[in-house]
Amino acid sequence: MALSEHEQRLLDQLEQQLHAEDPKFANSMASSAGRGMSTRRIVLGALVAVAGIAVLILGITLDSPFNILVGIVGFMVMGAGMYYATTKGKQAETQIPAGRKERAAAPRGFMSNLENKWDERKRDQP
Repeated sequence: MALSEHEQRLLDQLEQQLHAEDPKFANSMASSAGRGMSTRRIVLGALVAVAGIAVLILGITLDSPFNILVGIVGFMVMGAGMYYATTKGKQAETQIPAGRKERAAAPRGFMSNLENKWDERKRDQP
């Protein structure tokens, strides 16, 4: 369902005000929208997990005093592969700006206006 002309104008206005109020946040949101989990990490993690399952099965089938140790190592390799596959790399993480000085110096924007209107409405009520 497409947006109406009025809704599209409001959305454009909100986007412009967000860029004016906090450009770093707006850019980080725009650039991180396409970032998801890496296919390479998923495939590599799945392969390591399958190798861990193979080592676990090998540990079960071995007839030696080390079969429990081999099974534990296989389980740990399998867990490490799954962990690697389901986490994001360091490159996908976004950095949060440390200071709030840029925010304080920014011109009053849309959210500030809404807060002011809300405060005025609360003061006017009996």
